[in-house]
Parts: sequence; structure tokens; C-alpha cells
Amino acid sequence: MKHNYLNNTEITEAREKYFSALTSSGFGAQTESVPVSAAHGRVLANAVYAKICSPHYNASAMDGIAVRAKDTYGACEAEPTILSPDRYTVVDTGDPLPEDCDAVVMIEDVTEDEKGYVKLISSVAPWQNVRQVGEDICFGDMIAPTGTVVTPSLCGAFLAGGVLKVEVKKQPVFGIIPTGDEIVEPTDDPQKGEIIEFNSTIFSAMLREWKADCKIHSIVKDKKALLSAAVSDMAEQCDAVLVLAGSSAGRDDYTSAIISGLGEVIVHGVAAKPGKPAVLGLIGSTPVIGLPGYPVSAIVVMEEFVKPLIDLCYNRPGKKPETIKAVLSKRVVSSLKYKEYVRVALGRLGDNFFAVPLPRGAGIITSFTKAAGILEVPQNLEGIETGETVSVRLLKDKNEIESSLIITGSHDPIIDEIADMLQKKNCGFTVISSHVGSMGAINAIKNKQAHMGAVHLLDGETGEYNKSYVERNFPDSGAVLIKGVGRVQGLMVKKGNPLNIRSITDLKGCKYVNRQRGAGTRVLFDYLLNKYGISPEEIEGYRNELYTHTAVAALVAAGNADAGLGIYSAAKMYGLDFIPICNEEYDFLVDREYVDSPMVKAFFEVLRSGEFKRRLGEIGGYSTEG
Repeated sequence: MKHNYLNNTEITEAREKYFSALTSSGFGAQTESVPVSAAHGRVLANAVYAKICSPHYNASAMDGIAVRAKDTYGACEAEPTILSPDRYTVVDTGDPLPEDCDAVVMIEDVTEDEKGYVKLISSVAPWQNVRQVGEDICFGDMIAPTGTVVTPSLCGAFLAGGVLKVEVKKQPVFGIIPTGDEIVEPTDDPQKGEIIEFNSTIFSAMLREWKADCKIHSIVKDKKALLSAAVSDMAEQCDAVLVLAGSSAGRDDYTSAIISGLGEVIVHGVAAKPGKPAVLGLIGSTPVIGLPGYPVSAIVVMEEFVKPLIDLCYNRPGKKPETIKAVLSKRVVSSLKYKEYVRVALGRLGDNFFAVPLPRGAGIITSFTKAAGILEVPQNLEGIETGETVSVRLLKDKNEIESSLIITGSHDPIIDEIADMLQKKNCGFTVISSHVGSMGAINAIKNKQAHMGAVHLLDGETGEYNKSYVERNFPDSGAVLIKGVGRVQGLMVKKGNPLNIRSITDLKGCKYVNRQRGAGTRVLFDYLLNKYGISPEEIEGYRNELYTHTAVAALVAAGNADAGLGIYSAAKMYGLDFIPICNEEYDFLVDREYVDSPMVKAFFEVLRSGEFKRRLGEIGGYSTEG
């Protein structure tokens, strides 16, 4: 009797050899367009951008009465304000705010008499209890980058942003072929010599858990012609094929010979016990894997080769939820009434994980899509202070969190674009970004809470950007300033510029929307006000603060403000007129410890790439060196 002996290829070597052959054959992910309602669990093939704002109109956030905020000023218990019926409108939560109103008084704070007059004993500020246009999502914002697994909350975010269909990676279909003369369909009364076929049930369940679909062939007897026909047929119908049993070197083990006859065997036999008699082959660009007949042995091959094969289709890491200890990067305030579940972004610097609390508003659906974990605050606790160590229940794989580049500071859409390009390159890490302003970036780097921060801080005395701030805050050279991009800052106004706004001096008497304290754009605006001798009190809306350029543009486009200072790309995105004010430097401050880290290097390789410069040209309003 002649036996064909197997090789004994080391697992890593076998995987590298097989996957190199797969790549050369053209095997890879395919895409398809699906309705958002059917997108849960699918993997995005491209970045998804919002088509509308959410909310897309100014909406009441409470049941109550819509009013002009200035009509309530001065109201107190000693001298309540009385409003006649023509000076307010009754609204319910979600109702559009009347055009002449800019605030809502909660119904429990309203006392009404029989003639419809209402008494108020406290005032409201402009836009109090109102969900302004774009509070959650702004038109043009990237809702999710390439490679994101679509979650239920992300489906909601897509629909909230006006996205009805998304391009996803096609779910790979595996053909499963059970073989053997002794194999029978499941029964509760097997005869002697009959083996119940249950491997296909195990492996199809594993495939579905890994987000692959499958087709199970009827049992094929140990006849070479029959098996060859089944393998050929399934290779045409499916994206990959698993042949159960027949992979060894016995009398009726035909798998290796059949794959060789129809295509090519890359590896036959791996250095694993159990799992040695595995066949890794290709028919055209279709992977065909022969699994050992013993289920434990076959499971090893499934874990070592089939799961990575599916991950290759999706370009994803494996996931294993767990609980970790993390340092809280921002104070969390809680009510004694409830046990609170605070969604957090997570990243690792040095020996510590850091948890960044995400917005907790009831309408902020994006907090679900960005969360990496959940922090539970007990009912009897008023809050947790910055720097405390907390327990976080993971929503993402720990490896993914550990391989995350944490960027904080000034907002600019280019960070999302770079993150998306890194995902397309299969860089092996993700980017976590938060918008806390340029001064927030400096503080985060000081406190070892981020790898890098985005800054654009103008020195009013020298006219230079960023350099003096770094020298003052890092006298020991603990951080490195790296050149980013040049960009244009200016006033964003409605199309046609109906108020004929030409400069900062024209903002008196206009409704303005500002950036938050510590933002580089806010520093620039304050500098310009001082330069032209304008008091902040002369600017209506000076204290109406937002965290991103797109949020400012959204409110100007919606008519909530007449003007706002921001970057050209945001104005272009919203179809606004733009009055250039200055060219500025948008740079990156990097903790010296991480300057040479692979993640930081990869980030700047993309930033300097020709493809990125092409994207900047399409967006508009930027310049780069070289």
C-alpha cells in the first residue's frame, strides 16, 4: 500500500505562504450597496458622510412655551414677568421652534391664568431648551470611516444624517462539503459503523459568528469523481470552500489530489497537534481548505486559517469584550437619582488606559457610534473626578483600543480624512479624535492624555502661530511641534451675503456664533476684536459656543446666526459665502515619547502623501509644503 506523506509546515509560515498566494490570485473583499435597514453587522466599504443635519430644524427640547429669550430677562419671584398669549407659543418636545422665538420655557416653570397670560419667575437664555440645527450631526460630517462594523446605533445615525443606503463589503459565502462513506445525516438511532455528520453544523455556526454565510452540500461519498464534481461546483458558487475530512494521506483521502487537479495546493500539512492534516489550496482565486475529519483538529485549522481568511475579507481585527481599568480624563457629574451608564472613548498611553467621556445628551446618537466602553456610575455617587481609576466594560476589542492613536485639540475635517486613508491602507490601528480646542491639546499633552494634539494658536505680539505657546508650556522640550497644513480662516455668511458683512467690524448688530473657549479660532477672534477695539459684549451671540467648524457653518446655513469664524472648507461644504480673514498654520503637537512610534509615523506619512494632497485640493482652503 502506497502512502502520500504530509509536510510539517510551521503555522506562521503556512499562513504567510497561503495568504501571499491568496493576495496574488486576486482574492479579496467585494462590495454591494444595501439599505441602512439591512446594514446592521455589515462592514463599510467606504466612509459615510451626512447628507443632512440632525436635527435639520430648530426643535424644542422640552414641553413648554416658545418665547423670545429677551422677553424673559429680569424675571424673578419678587418681580415675575407676565407674557400675553401673543408673546409665546405652546410647544411639545420635537416641535419646530417658531421663527420669532429663540428659547423654550419648560412647562413646569409656567403658570397660566384663565385668560391665557403666563407668569414666569425665572428667565431663559437664548437657545435654552432648544435643539439647534446640527446639534448631533452636521451635513458633510463623516459619520463613520471605511472598515467600520455597522451597529444598531450607527444605523440610526445614518438615517438621522439622511443616508438611506451604504456601500458595504459583501459577506463572504463559504461552501461546506461533508465527505465519507460512514457519514450519515443526524439521527437519534445510528447504526453500527455510521458516524453522525455534525461537523458542518459546528463550522457553519463558527462562520456565521465570524460574519460569513454558508451553503452546505449534501454528504459526498468517498468517490473521487463525486468529490471532484462537488468541489468544482461549490468553487463556482461560493467565495471559499471547506472540504470536511479526506485531507490526510489515507486510502480514501482525495482532497489534496482533487485540489491539485482543479487548481493548486499551497500547503498540505501544518506543524500543529491537533490540526496537522490540513490542505490549503486555490482553485482560480477561490480558497479551498481541506479540514481534518476529527472536529477538535478541524477547529484548530478553522481558528488559525479560516477566521483570518474572513478577517481579510473585512479588514478587521478579532474581538473579545472584557472589562478593563482606565484613568478618567474628564470629570463625570452624575445624579443621585440614577445609576448612569456613561459611554466613553478609550485609548492607551504608556501603562495606562484612558477613558474619555462622550456626550450624554438624550439626542446625541453619535455617542453610541464612537463609544469603546461603558462606565457605570452607581446611584449613590454624585460623580467621578478627573484622574480617578474606573472600571470600564468594553464594547470594542482590547487590542483595537491598545492600538489607537489618540489625537485631541482643534477640530478640522482633515483628521477624519487621514484616519479614513489609514484604514484603507490597513494600517493596523485606529484614530480616536476629540475636539477640545488648541489649549485643550496643550493640556492633554502635558497630562499624558494624548499622543498628539492639533493646534493653531496665534501669538498676537509676534504674529507667529504655535511656536511661542509650545516654548512656554514645554520648557523642557517634552513635546515636538510638527508642521501640518496651512488653511484659510474667515467669516462664513449666508449665500449672497445679504448683510454685506466684509470684516470683523461689520459684526456689530449681527447674530454671531462663536467657538468654545480654548479653541484656536476663538483665540483668533478675540485677538481681532481687541485689534479693532470691539468689546465682546457688542457681539450678539459671543457666548453661543460650538465645538467644530461644521457646527458653526450649519447654524449660519440654518439662519440661527448671520456669521461665524471658521475655515473655508466648512463654508464650501454648506454653500456659504466666505470672507477670508487670514492664513494660519494648523500644526500637530506630539509628545516626544511617541514621535518615533509607528502610529505617529504612519499618520504623517499619509499627511505628506500625494493622495492626501489630492483630497485637500478637492476640499479646498488648504496648502501643504512640498
